[in-house]
Amino acid sequence: MRRALAGIAEGVLAAIICVPEATAQTPLGDRQPVPPESTVVVMLGTGTPRPLPDVMGPATAVVVGSRVFLFDVGLGVERRLAGAALPINGVTAAFITHMHSDHTLGLPDLIFSSWTFGRTRPFPVYGPKGLSAMLTHLYEAYQEDIAHREIEYGVRGGYQVNPYEIEPGIVFDSGEVRVTAFAVEHGAWRQAFGYRIDTPTRSIVISGDTRPSEELVRMATGVDVLIHEVHPAAVRQIGNRPNINWEDYIARYHTTSIQLGAIAARAKPKLLVVYHKVVAHLPTSSWLISAERLQAES
Repeated sequence: MRRALAGIAEGVLAAIICVPEATAQTPLGDRQPVPPESTVVVMLGTGTPRPLPDVMGPATAVVVGSRVFLFDVGLGVERRLAGAALPINGVTAAFITHMHSDHTLGLPDLIFSSWTFGRTRPFPVYGPKGLSAMLTHLYEAYQEDIAHREIEYGVRGGYQVNPYEIEPGIVFDSGEVRVTAFAVEHGAWRQAFGYRIDTPTRSIVISGDTRPSEELVRMATGVDVLIHEVHPAAVRQIGNRPNINWEDYIARYHTTSIQLGAIAARAKPKLLVVYHKVVAHLPTSSWLISAERLQAES
């Protein structure tokens, strides 16, 4: 038991090394062309609401052949796509885990920057209730920009995307890529999703923001890659809100490092990647979970 749990801790470190957050210095474009059935995961952004200068908001690209499936749209997403040598003129489809601002602040960037750089057709965006209203308000907020660029480009309506407000279940199934949304527990949010992606060569689960979830364990059991948020087990204060009991907040909204170790021990993914660390300035090694502590908790 102890040796197995220690192996999970080593797997966390290996995942961080093997799947870095994409930057202009680590472009996928430097790689040899990949076959159509290949699957590549790119951590475009791994951050939190904390405005760190070198960490962008949550955004994960699952690249299947030439198709790009984007999960969450954090701040800086178009620049991260460019840094990874992925298309800046639109993705195949985008999926939102929940409507917290740090997971959606990049939506206007994704929509309007991709239009500016050549997109002429909509792509689908899947997410919780409220997504359609958000997009309507974004179009209203940028109506002056839209009006002028439509004259400049000579094409009307190219900025639009197609929103789909979803429920748990299969939400995308095309070209041997299946995306299944499942409910996770994220505090007071009525709808928050994780996603499982099945491609011809890989199975991947992205947790979104969640406290420990039996449904997530079920969906992630035996997958090739589990990408899961992680928070410290003990936090006294985060940011500038001393009136908030952060330990209680994390217990209701998030998964601690110790809890994640227990989840991984049950689900047994082949690779575990941690992201969305609330104290992002801490070194990765401080997040590794010792086998002794896990055993004590079990």
